[in-house]
Amino acid sequence: MRIAVTIFLTDETITPTRLARELERRGFAGLYLPEHTHIPVERTSPYPAGGDLPREYGRTLDPFVALGQAAAVTEGLGLGTGITLVAQHDPIDLAKQVSTVDHLSGGRLTLGLGFGWNVEEAADHGVQWRTRRDLVRDRMALMRALWSEEPTAYEGEFGGVRASDAYPKPVQKPRGPVIGPRTLVGGAAGPKLFAHICEYADGWLPIGGRGLSESLPVLRTAWADAGRDPAALQIVPYAVHPSPGKLAHYAELGIEEVVVQLPPAGEADVLKALDEYAPYLPDAAPDNR
Repeated sequence: MRIAVTIFLTDETITPTRLARELERRGFAGLYLPEHTHIPVERTSPYPAGGDLPREYGRTLDPFVALGQAAAVTEGLGLGTGITLVAQHDPIDLAKQVSTVDHLSGGRLTLGLGFGWNVEEAADHGVQWRTRRDLVRDRMALMRALWSEEPTAYEGEFGGVRASDAYPKPVQKPRGPVIGPRTLVGGAAGPKLFAHICEYADGWLPIGGRGLSESLPVLRTAWADAGRDPAALQIVPYAVHPSPGKLAHYAELGIEEVVVQLPPAGEADVLKALDEYAPYLPDAAPDNR
């Protein structure tokens, strides 16, 4: 099982280059970064995990800039977002950012995307909360048009683009309806989320990875009903605090990659956490797992 990591990189944490080099040297599969453009101080949106919103949410680095740095100092490390708040971006600009990182990294990018939880943050971007999922769907279609090999126009409910020359193209080749980098959708299990996954993604990025025994059969049925290749569906539990039993359970479910959570901390604490996760790496000695 491949073990990747996620971390809130901020202006107070370990740097992207230092972390990326350590991850590749130690044999971790990838680095996934979250996104928040800003956190309005006056807000009514509750923190999904409960309690006060942690400090790092308002200090996150831009994920694509940080991943670009990570790409420049590594050769095989996977690079991902977990998650990109697609509704909060101009889709033409975002398509360029995504394809540039995928191009410069040699096809190593995973676009993890989601719909957000902070109403006030989204509102400052002009997002109407009740239509944000439809907006994301529309923007993904527009980006696929720009990533197409031939100039392709798109006109949707929320915007459009003329048939255009738009380079670089993502390195990764189309997979069924998916054009662009590997795409995973984050969010809680449900028919709406699963419909999005089946329409324009390669799989699911379930936060924490709870309840997969019940939800995976439902998603697999929806995936097959949509005419997608059953063997192509990818499930990547995200922000996991690992244990041997938990990883064994994921393996029984056919899961091949897990993203574990690192603390939003300085170099010493992050490297200590990597040491603690080392026994879970595929090449770890059996008696250390």
